[in-house]
Amino acid sequence: MSRRPDPAAPDDPSEFDPRPAGDRGARTAVTDLSALPVAGITRRRVAILAGAMLATWIVIAFARQVGEASTATARFDDIASSNAALRTEVATLERELDLIARQRYIEQQGRAYGLGGAREIPFTLAKNAPLLPDDAPGSAALRVGAQTDRVAPLERWLTVLFGPSD
Repeated sequence: MSRRPDPAAPDDPSEFDPRPAGDRGARTAVTDLSALPVAGITRRRVAILAGAMLATWIVIAFARQVGEASTATARFDDIASSNAALRTEVATLERELDLIARQRYIEQQGRAYGLGGAREIPFTLAKNAPLLPDDAPGSAALRVGAQTDRVAPLERWLTVLFGPSD
């Protein structure tokens, strides 16, 4: 879009010169800017900017300290829980040490190597030995109080409540 010259606009730039009419003839290299409105940086704006930067720095430093404190707290909780786990493990190992230091345990482990009392006969089972049948002597099926009939618990309760289902 082209601009047309404004017919009311003066062609002479000296009409806009704020200097008195007598000084207009001589142009100087230094332009006086004191009459122009200043939209630049004032001392008040510099102070506000410095205060804002200081406040931002304080907030960031505080946030970093809070973050480090929460990280340290989390690390403390992890260390405390691992200490509790280690205490439990140490207690377990101490109980195991008490167990294996007993004479009965030592004798039992010695029997695995063929060491035992003078009246004991060492024996081992072959690796390919067959499984014992269910009714073998000493098995759970022949123990006192073992169930001989296989009745479901629900069926047993129904029999107790309503009688046999002849």
